[in-house]
Amino acid sequence: MARAATTSDVFNAVAEPRRREILIFLLDRERPVSDVVEKMRLDQPSVSKHLRVLHDVGLVRVRRNGRHKLYQTRAEGMKPLHEWAAIFERYWGRQLLRVKERAEQMARAGETVTGKR
Repeated sequence: MARAATTSDVFNAVAEPRRREILIFLLDRERPVSDVVEKMRLDQPSVSKHLRVLHDVGLVRVRRNGRHKLYQTRAEGMKPLHEWAAIFERYWGRQLLRVKERAEQMARAGETVTGKR
């Protein structure tokens, strides 16, 4: 099965660690490219490429303010990631519940063997 293009798939876009860092950096407010360049310590063309990928898959919004472009994370763009991760959250929730139930069962069995309560 062929991989989806990075520019059209949220999962591939966030597979790049620097893009994940950019998303976190842009979470609380709009920022110009220069702020991202400074924070990430990358050259401007590299940051612009990452921002373009994130924008193309709907993970960041961009707004023009004069000559500057301001970027901010679009939390609603994370929905496919959240829904996918929720599958594993439910799985681990069930697994932890089974561990808890087993531990409680073993504790009760230990109480009856020792005769203590």
